[in-house]
Amino acid sequence: MSIRTLAGSTAVALACAAPAFADVTPEQVWENWLAFSQSSGQTVTTESVERDGDTLVVTGMKMTIAQEGVTGDGSIDELRFKDQGDGTVSVSMSETYPINLTIAPVEEGEGPTSLTIEVRQPGIAIIASGDEAETAYDFTGPEITVALTSIEGVEAEAVDLTAEVKLATVTGKYIIVPGENDSSALNSSFAAESLTMTMNGSNPDPTPGEGEDAPSALKFTMNMADVAGTTNGNFISAAAMADMAAALKAGFTSDGTITTGATTYDMEVTEATGLTKITGKSATNSIGFAMDATKLSYSGGATGAELSMSGPEIPFPQVNLAYAEAAFSFLMPVGKTEAPSDFALLTKIVDLTISDEIWGMFDPTAQLPRDPATVVIDAKGTATLTTDLMDPAAMEALGDQPPGELNSLDITEVRAKIAGAELTGNGALTFDNTDLVTYGGMPAPTGKIDLKLVGGNTLMDKLVAMGLLPEDQVMGFRMMLSMFANATGEDELSSTLEFKDGGFFANGQQLQ
Repeated sequence: MSIRTLAGSTAVALACAAPAFADVTPEQVWENWLAFSQSSGQTVTTESVERDGDTLVVTGMKMTIAQEGVTGDGSIDELRFKDQGDGTVSVSMSETYPINLTIAPVEEGEGPTSLTIEVRQPGIAIIASGDEAETAYDFTGPEITVALTSIEGVEAEAVDLTAEVKLATVTGKYIIVPGENDSSALNSSFAAESLTMTMNGSNPDPTPGEGEDAPSALKFTMNMADVAGTTNGNFISAAAMADMAAALKAGFTSDGTITTGATTYDMEVTEATGLTKITGKSATNSIGFAMDATKLSYSGGATGAELSMSGPEIPFPQVNLAYAEAAFSFLMPVGKTEAPSDFALLTKIVDLTISDEIWGMFDPTAQLPRDPATVVIDAKGTATLTTDLMDPAAMEALGDQPPGELNSLDITEVRAKIAGAELTGNGALTFDNTDLVTYGGMPAPTGKIDLKLVGGNTLMDKLVAMGLLPEDQVMGFRMMLSMFANATGEDELSSTLEFKDGGFFANGQQLQ
């Protein structure tokens, strides 16, 4: 097993979190926690559950999970649920407890990997309040640590790896609302002053050979400030989750966010060919997701990012990359609908800069402006689905037919800026799905798109002078541009592309 493969498996293990608790009396807290654990796919057993005055004491608690590709178990020696006499319950537990995970092999011929995780949470305090139907839990902790303490497996025996994630000054709140048929609604939020991740590993005695079988080592550190997150959803039984289409129809929902402040990271990978080093930082980072029976969405972004990389396979001493902002997001309908549903797509990178050494590979005499580059595609629209995208049987039954109809498309912004040239555009179209003839099987559009190109001719002239583009190809491209665009200024072209009355027009001239 290579260090890269091992690092990916370890990341799965480190995603484990502490259990949640619910309700307003010690017994209700404990029983509700059991219900939520079962709806999350856990099986829980205990050695004893007994009252000791105002406190319910649970000893020898064991939890097991079995999901696709991963099985595991954990144990907590003691849990104490104390009635505080004011309608609230305080929960305390062992400061340290283990979690064991077995991860199925990714590649044929490999054995499973077994990981032992240790969770350390000294001084954590949990207070339950509210009522039986809706109980809120506030928690605080000076420090929570999740550490990989051992790894075993057919190929992991030769690997020496330690990994640790540590959260400092942790606060949070969650609400669990029990539902019917092993379902529970969860709304939660948390914040931490900082997050630190470290990973050190080596594979000193692998099978002789090159590439992934050669000796290797990994060192990785990451520090994040101002970490915060939310998780909301309606969770149903693990058995129901085996069929995602059915689970969504049964009410499964999930959404969440994670944000961080200033982040730095440093990674070194040593292999037979030498040392590869990657360092970087960013000012902010964010991730968001949402899923229910009607939609699926995901988003991510970062600002103020810088990256430096060096290594034996890089033909320069060091490669540097930076950007002011990067973002990606999409929203798409996934469930059959009677009315049009929203979709959206955004991809953005603003003020991207790269090392002069990379520019020098294709522009050694610096003829091209090396200004920061920007690419933005921001679009949204509506579509009507006739088939549930999460239902494999329904999708297979479609054959070559589309799963729905495109109703509208709004191009909020298109922008591409590089080497002194800039293309911008926007527009809006609607589609007639009853007319699949006019445009060769595509629903007939109505609407227009406005485009503007500045600096394009100058860029093409420089690319020809550098020998990167043949002059005859550029001439043909300019002739094509003259059909679609008008000169509106010095080295400035604009074009309005319009679909109307079954025809296609460029700047008022009908081309179809």
